[in-house]
Amino acid sequence: MKKIRIGSRNSPLALWQAHKVSKALEKDFTTEIIPIYSDGDKNLLTPLYEMGITGIFTKDLDVALLNDRIDLAVHSLKDVPTVLPKNIKMIACLERDFPEDVLIRRKEAKNKKFNEMTVASGSLRRRAFWLKKFPGTKFVDFRGNINTRLKKISGGYADAALFSLAGIKRLDLNTEYEYLTFILPAPSQGVITVTGHSKNTELNGIVKKIGHPPTELCVSLERLFLNALEGGCTAPIGAFAEIKEEKIKFRGALCSLDGSKAVEINEAFDLNWEENKNKGEELAIKILENGGKEILEGLKKTGLPHKTLP
Repeated sequence: MKKIRIGSRNSPLALWQAHKVSKALEKDFTTEIIPIYSDGDKNLLTPLYEMGITGIFTKDLDVALLNDRIDLAVHSLKDVPTVLPKNIKMIACLERDFPEDVLIRRKEAKNKKFNEMTVASGSLRRRAFWLKKFPGTKFVDFRGNINTRLKKISGGYADAALFSLAGIKRLDLNTEYEYLTFILPAPSQGVITVTGHSKNTELNGIVKKIGHPPTELCVSLERLFLNALEGGCTAPIGAFAEIKEEKIKFRGALCSLDGSKAVEINEAFDLNWEENKNKGEELAIKILENGGKEILEGLKKTGLPHKTLP
């Protein structure tokens, strides 16, 4: 087989993830990593929630796959839309490592209370769940790669910022952080995925072997939950499934932008995919029937672009 061309966003974290996939394949194949700039990386001034583009970090890699510039694309799964473009296929998910969100403060704010700080985040999901716990907190927008954002915080842009722990850990950054257990992760957070062209059946069959089935089962439920709730509007949605004691434990939530309204679900069910393959959708329906519809109706009136928030 020819050299496998792996496409990646051109950020330190994305390239780290691409190298991880490359290393998993290099026992049997030669690989080449091809950096590709995404729209989300080209425009760092506009908040993500104002850009109104589904797959803002993935569509340029999709185009490269469809035009045969690359053989595989590596993504953070939380960035991948629940409905993929025609002929694009999700092939494998690596084992999930760090799904949590964390807070990183500048040293001058180390003794400030959570509700007294100015907090930076470009994610309305993180903002919404924070405001649910600490209403009235002042937020400022935040874009750029991890190192850029860390420099902005240390330079006084805000007292603290919200980050995905996966990025901090994967880049081995020497910084102190605080776990935020009250913020439910984005569906599929902490998972690296590989996509490819559906016509490349031989290659896709090979790449599938590097996947982690338990992770793939959990994120399939999370993405079904997300897809059923999206409904064409902007929405802060969290979901996390994990396998414990031969059961799947699932937490999901839908929150209003200001955190004043939220509907949450926390269930455990048998580890039986055939029996529970529609469970993600069923849990989303429970959310909708218990106040979720009203939250979504309120979100539709905000005028924000119609897409799900990261």
